[in-house]
Amino acid sequence: MTDDSRRVSEPRDSSAAAAEHSWRPTADAKRRSTMLRAIAAVLWAIAIAAEATAIFWLLRQRETTGGEGRLMRDPESGLLVKDGAESVFPQWAFITLLVLLAVIAALAISGSILWKRANRLDPAQRSDAVRFFVQNQLGAIIAVVAFLPLIIMVFLNKDMSGRQKTIAGAVGIVLAVVATIIGVDTEPPSVEQYTADQSTVVQLLGADEVTWVDGGRVYHVCDQVPDIQTGSEIRYGTTGEAVEAGKTRLTLEFASELRTCALPVPSNAAEIADALRAIRDGAAVTLPAPRWGQGDTPPIVVDDAPAAG
Repeated sequence: MTDDSRRVSEPRDSSAAAAEHSWRPTADAKRRSTMLRAIAAVLWAIAIAAEATAIFWLLRQRETTGGEGRLMRDPESGLLVKDGAESVFPQWAFITLLVLLAVIAALAISGSILWKRANRLDPAQRSDAVRFFVQNQLGAIIAVVAFLPLIIMVFLNKDMSGRQKTIAGAVGIVLAVVATIIGVDTEPPSVEQYTADQSTVVQLLGADEVTWVDGGRVYHVCDQVPDIQTGSEIRYGTTGEAVEAGKTRLTLEFASELRTCALPVPSNAAEIADALRAIRDGAAVTLPAPRWGQGDTPPIVVDDAPAAG
């Protein structure tokens, strides 16, 4: 490796470094995630405001057609009505409704995309199950809130024709489904996942220092592997800085990368990779400590913490 990416080859005491190894976003990543969430919230607020406008104003529009205009008393309700008159939903309001549905979908989807980006920069803890679910699936929840009441009111509208209800309802349902699917995060990151990756890097290399290039989604433990030799600028930094750059996880091929850079490879590398994969999938498993072969010098000495209680 280059001098700029040198690794610690002698054992280090872990007491001074222990506090550093609980993953947290960089200051810039925290600011970016806050900004992205704020923009997403504004977009979602506009979407819900558009929905309210459609429900409380647009769907109440009606035109009276037919009849001679004479006032007559309805014997069932006792109210005055126009002779032969019929209330219909005006065509201009129908077209406006379709446009509003498209606008609501665009706002909901845009907000969901920004919210997901923010979650990758500053994820929630999986151990806090309620917050983890809400934070990661908020885009889908907002999509349902922004569409479902409006779709129901379309089908309940007494002034719309059957054709208008069918078209507007179908458009609304399709857009709602698309916005909800995009809002769902099927692979949400977590603080636990990022911490497990960081802990693995520190135990394998002796320091929280990884490498990556602008393409791809993973960061690496060695700058001499083919995945890094792409012609793009090779970057170095902490796991937090890698996440800030859009790399959401450590490569699971770290064992072959360590061999490429002539660094010690733990005998249980496959076991560690399996544990990382399970943690990313949400399982509560223990991350194995690297087992070093005879003659290998551990990059860092880490003692087990005392049992709680």
